[in-house]
Amino acid sequence: MSNYKRATLEEEDVSEVPGDTASSPDRVEVGFRKGGIDVLGRRTRLEVLLLVLLLVTLLALLACLLVLGLRFHSESGRGICLSEACITVASQMVEAMDRSADPCHDFYQFACGGWMRKNPLPDGRSHWSTFNSIGEQNQALLKHLLENGTFNSSSEAEKKAQFYYLSCLNTQKIEELGAKPLTELIAKIGGWSITDPWDKDNFMEVLKVVSGPYRAQPFFSVGVSADPKNSNSNIIQVDQSGLFLPSRDYYLNKTADDKVLVAYLDYMVELGTLLGGEKGSTHLQMQQILDFEKALANITVPQDQRRDEEKIYHKVSVAELQLLAPAVDWLEYLSSSLSPLDLNDTEPVVLYAREYLQQVSDLINKTDRSLLNNYMIWTLVQKTVASLDQRFENAQDKLLESLIGTKKSCTPRWQTCIENTDDTLGFALGALFVKATFDKKSKDIAEEMIDEIRSAFKEALDRLGWMDGTTRQAAKEKADAIYDMIGFPEFILDPKELDDVYDGYEVSDESFFQNMLNFYNFSSRVMADQLRKPPNKDQYV
Repeated sequence: MSNYKRATLEEEDVSEVPGDTASSPDRVEVGFRKGGIDVLGRRTRLEVLLLVLLLVTLLALLACLLVLGLRFHSESGRGICLSEACITVASQMVEAMDRSADPCHDFYQFACGGWMRKNPLPDGRSHWSTFNSIGEQNQALLKHLLENGTFNSSSEAEKKAQFYYLSCLNTQKIEELGAKPLTELIAKIGGWSITDPWDKDNFMEVLKVVSGPYRAQPFFSVGVSADPKNSNSNIIQVDQSGLFLPSRDYYLNKTADDKVLVAYLDYMVELGTLLGGEKGSTHLQMQQILDFEKALANITVPQDQRRDEEKIYHKVSVAELQLLAPAVDWLEYLSSSLSPLDLNDTEPVVLYAREYLQQVSDLINKTDRSLLNNYMIWTLVQKTVASLDQRFENAQDKLLESLIGTKKSCTPRWQTCIENTDDTLGFALGALFVKATFDKKSKDIAEEMIDEIRSAFKEALDRLGWMDGTTRQAAKEKADAIYDMIGFPEFILDPKELDDVYDGYEVSDESFFQNMLNFYNFSSRVMADQLRKPPNKDQYV
């Protein structure tokens, strides 16, 4: 075997190997000969060494590639979410696509074409999206919770939410009462010449009632919220208001046969007659109310001129407001709206429509008292008519079809009632929803994500060369001052805290109309209660 090793590696031994054809270990084992020539024998020792190193390197590279491939495969496996939620969402995304479309030509069709094909616009909707679809699913869940015969809650607020919903759903009771709840309310306030003879001079009394406990907004709106120039203090705020149609543009530069104005006047006349008015007289007086609204629209400041809050913000005292708009006794009016607070003429008020208030005061002074009363009662009718019987809903449908092309009656009653309950007792309804569906870990994950975004933002500030140190520090403080409102407020899961929010609001499962009036009265008291308190920065809206 020593000769075999030399024949393999040492050139001088090659000549000693027999040239015959006899079988031998040397000839069989070496195998580096072809046609009697030794290929390896012609290489130097350095070349042989380099070939060996190259072979080792190739083997090492192959091993590295194998290891990296296995690691990539392993990490890719870990990066794929296979939970039920991930699979469901992935399936929905695939179904939403239209893979027959060329993404380079029409990416929207490629990404969303499948969803649009499978989700036609539902009846009663002017638009539809994934948010609407998810919202409808959530409403269906709330319907199940509120209609559950075994409903049992330790929270009075949650019980109020169920009572309110059931009163809205009780169409038999609503039909039985008809227009009676509203006609009785109008009579209680002082009457309406559209339905009954009227000859009074009670402008301030009617104004205080319809815009105080019943929250209608003839002429102007009044509220209490944080002062934009002092966020630590709440203040009375007054703004322009009084139009029923969505924009002043609907009223101005229109001919007598304009489709929307004709539909609106028809709606006004139909409601007036349903409440007891004679058709001819009602048409005449409703036309006068519409003309008055046109006059209001004419002095209303367009929204595109109200975008700069610095320009429209005016802080005055009640005494100064009285001089600006003397047609209203402002101290009497505000004291009534914010009862039982004690106000005087030094009370600060923020005005967002100074010129409008001055002009509306002039308009009030030169308008007949009967027309002013008719207009104020009309704003109350608009506010409350949705809680009356099917005849009033049919009248609304005709107007809505002219305005936005859809009908309210196309929406199932239970959905309308869920929306009304959410508007009125949203936190209580939210508590029911959260307890039934929400995983607390989801909120924790979202909060952690927001914190990481904030940290990344602050780190990025340190890399901005154009920003000086003072500005950078101010930006970081601003980032830290952002108040996180993620998911839901924690207090809704505490029955006592939740009950405190709606303490004083009386609800029954009998009268939807009365529940609604009670809420307007309750919200008026809540507004008054906020004036002497600092703004609640934890408050969800």
